[in-house]
Amino acid sequence: MNITNKRKNIKKILLFCLIVLTLTTGCTKSLVDKNKKAVKNSETGQNLVENILCKPTNKESIKLYKKYKVDIDSLPDCDKFKITSGKYEGIWTTVFVKPLSYIILKIGLATKNYAIAIVIVLLIIRLLTYPVTRKTMKQSQMMQQINPEIQKIQKKYEGRQDEESLSKQSQEMMMVYKKYNINPISGCLVSFIQLPIFIAFYEAVQRFPAIFEDTFLSIQLGTTPIVGFGRSNLYVYIILMLLIAISTFYSFKMSMTSDQMDPSMKHMPIFMSIMIIVTALFMPSALCIYWFFNNLFTIVQNKIVKKTMKKEKNAVKGSKKSYGKA
Repeated sequence: MNITNKRKNIKKILLFCLIVLTLTTGCTKSLVDKNKKAVKNSETGQNLVENILCKPTNKESIKLYKKYKVDIDSLPDCDKFKITSGKYEGIWTTVFVKPLSYIILKIGLATKNYAIAIVIVLLIIRLLTYPVTRKTMKQSQMMQQINPEIQKIQKKYEGRQDEESLSKQSQEMMMVYKKYNINPISGCLVSFIQLPIFIAFYEAVQRFPAIFEDTFLSIQLGTTPIVGFGRSNLYVYIILMLLIAISTFYSFKMSMTSDQMDPSMKHMPIFMSIMIIVTALFMPSALCIYWFFNNLFTIVQNKIVKKTMKKEKNAVKGSKKSYGKA
């Protein structure tokens, strides 16, 4: 089995595990009327979630929840929510959503704003996962450096699809990776870490009224930008979308590895940015803020890694020169 197939298989396994985890446990459930249409708060433009985990404070939301017979009186106030509050909904909600939401709520109470709390929690997570991120980024940079050797092997076996040739090609490529101490499938780790974190943030925003009822720079955290475009503060949502577009493009461009150096892939950052923007239009604005700062942290970490690698490379060159003179 060649390297590409191995990477694809591992990604499929990780994705399958994540899908099983999320589909077999608790998740957001939209509040719908008798015609199965989403119930919307006319004041905020937000579609309400039925299985919220603490009491709402918005009068319109309270009215709608009671109208559709959602038992909000048995729920705790958001500022009194505990990790153990509510009934057991499965591993996903218990291990990921509730603990993350609890931390956001506590930091939000301290900072008086839940958007700031989301950014602080995201920063903490990025710092905790930095060792893994740093290793992956360093390997991505190394992949670019060994690209000529990899292309040479690929050209050597170009057009040869028999099992023996594919096996030899895979072995020679593995020797190159081993020579530079590179694990070609390590990039899957960061994706596997970031995806469940993103989904957990989404759940936290959707299921906790204290978060989705809050505002940041006149942006309603629970309202999607596509709805926000129809409101008086249109320009704020436009700026938010532009920030996401620019940061996403730059983030993807910086993280391109040797696998994406082919001329046919040069438009990938643009394509991915457009795809993210379209998706962001229908995400709660709190998630859009999350996405922008996540891109920002990625860019900063990437620059730090590149700067560190440059210093290490210069140090090695300096030591070789000194050794040669001696």
